[in-house]
Amino acid sequence: MKKKISMAVLMVTLILPILSQSQESDFGNWLIYIGNKKLNNNWNIHNEIQYRNYNAIGDLEQLLLRTGLGYTFNDSKNNLLLGYGYILSKNYTEGASDDKTSVNEHRIFQQFTSGQTVGSVKLNHRYRFEQRFVEDDFKMRFRYFLALNVPFTNKEDNAFYASAYNEVFLNTETSVFDRNRVYAGIGYNLNSNIRLEAGYMNQFFETNGRDQFNIFTYVNF
Repeated sequence: MKKKISMAVLMVTLILPILSQSQESDFGNWLIYIGNKKLNNNWNIHNEIQYRNYNAIGDLEQLLLRTGLGYTFNDSKNNLLLGYGYILSKNYTEGASDDKTSVNEHRIFQQFTSGQTVGSVKLNHRYRFEQRFVEDDFKMRFRYFLALNVPFTNKEDNAFYASAYNEVFLNTETSVFDRNRVYAGIGYNLNSNIRLEAGYMNQFFETNGRDQFNIFTYVNF
């Protein structure tokens, strides 16, 4: 266990120089916690916190809190989940360098996830439908997420893995395309219940894009 903790510390140490450089650029940072509480063989509670920054840290772009109740079936390969999210966005006023506007959003969502294994590669599909209450506006959006997880070796004690995903967002309104996210990173399994992951994400919209450095903590308890 001490060895695994040391490896996690090493990962964070390697990340810090990148974060310090990003403070003077448009390269943002997301700190993400994703938890899953298993109630029994079928039911689970999902909980999630995302602290998104315009730079390395300290310039809040968005705070996202998400929770939900899920039902697992098909030998734990599939999960249906009904959830709720609260999102606080801090948007810079157009033409101003230091003036921000707060935007509150309440979100209800339904999602279906499906997992499969091809050799040593794990694939995960997620289909999510969102009903978004953004201040006085109501919007709906569909999201499709495809992720893969590849261990570095086939050894049983191998803790490192490569991770990648692509997620597309589609609106139900006239402007259908909302955004797309492409991510690649490296993760480390501390144990069977906790893993850490860090990587690069490019998020592009219809007319522009933005780069992010993401740090994840996954906990199953």
